[in-house]
Amino acid sequence: MKRMTTLFLFILYGQLVMAQRPSVPTDGNVYVNSALGIDTNNGNKESPLKSLSEAAKRVTASEGEGAITIYLSPGVYGLAETADFNATKWKFSKKNRLTVRAETLPDDEKWNPSDMPILISTMPFSTEKNDKGETTGGQNFGILVQNSHVTIQGLRIMGEPVHENPSYGMLIRNYPIVWEGKNLEDLRVTQCLFIGNRFAVPNHLGILANGTGLEVDHCVFHGVKDAVVMWNSPASNSSMHHNLIIDSYGGIVWTWSASDDFRFYNNVVSNANVLWMLDKDEKLSYTVENSIIVGYNSLVNKGGGAHGFGEKADPAKLRINKDVVLKTTGKLEIIEDQISRIFLHIKPGTLGADLGAGLFTK
Repeated sequence: MKRMTTLFLFILYGQLVMAQRPSVPTDGNVYVNSALGIDTNNGNKESPLKSLSEAAKRVTASEGEGAITIYLSPGVYGLAETADFNATKWKFSKKNRLTVRAETLPDDEKWNPSDMPILISTMPFSTEKNDKGETTGGQNFGILVQNSHVTIQGLRIMGEPVHENPSYGMLIRNYPIVWEGKNLEDLRVTQCLFIGNRFAVPNHLGILANGTGLEVDHCVFHGVKDAVVMWNSPASNSSMHHNLIIDSYGGIVWTWSASDDFRFYNNVVSNANVLWMLDKDEKLSYTVENSIIVGYNSLVNKGGGAHGFGEKADPAKLRINKDVVLKTTGKLEIIEDQISRIFLHIKPGTLGADLGAGLFTK
């Protein structure tokens, strides 16, 4: 009886905390500043929050409808817990969206790469075990989006400083952006820099998406294991375009659940392991349009998963248009000067520079 009373009080306390948590400011704008913010502030421009996870809690606790925009100032944001956006009592629409963005975006003439807010996960990993009770690995989520009509824009997104393979058969993995829920639609991830190092800061998978209407555009994936995985629910009306993918050591795009209207165009790829991962049954075919792919180990595989990249698939399942440059060997020229506005982009005047792939949309 005492245990039940304690549990009841714990649940009641949690409900009171949620009820007392401030919602978003009346204008729908939430400001976050990792250096100057305090998580008990009201979240307006003069009184910013400190953490993205607190901003997510404010959104989740809000009731109403309309656009909500979260602005992140330049700085480093250590995610000690998942930033979980699950606004069940707030109505978003295609026009009135939930947006998580940098204060200054790449198309601003005063922008430079150091203006990008840096997100890096520092949280514990869940423990995964097999049917024998043996630990096989762990995982965590950086940003978890459980709503439709969402944009994530202008962020520098890291993985987590962890030893990804601590023992044989064990895999520890961080998922920076996860879109997960029932009947979700319309997620856009744009102008973001996903960056990782497989030995120091593994970025296991940039975007794990379960929904329809996914658009990934004008992003740079540098040193990321896998870029985009569409899984579970049918992903119709989705696309991946104007992205630059460099030094991927996994699979770049996984169309496990994507319908055959998925579009892949104006992307530039350099030094990849596997370009494309199909579901194990190879039911659908896809088209690569107006892209440049230089240096890869395998063009298209099937099956696979967190621990591997399946096996060679029927190459006919990937239709390569005549406007695609496809070379099995070689590397593209990348700007490595950190002061340059086009840091980690294709060197002007060289192969791939004229497709518009990268952070800039203008």
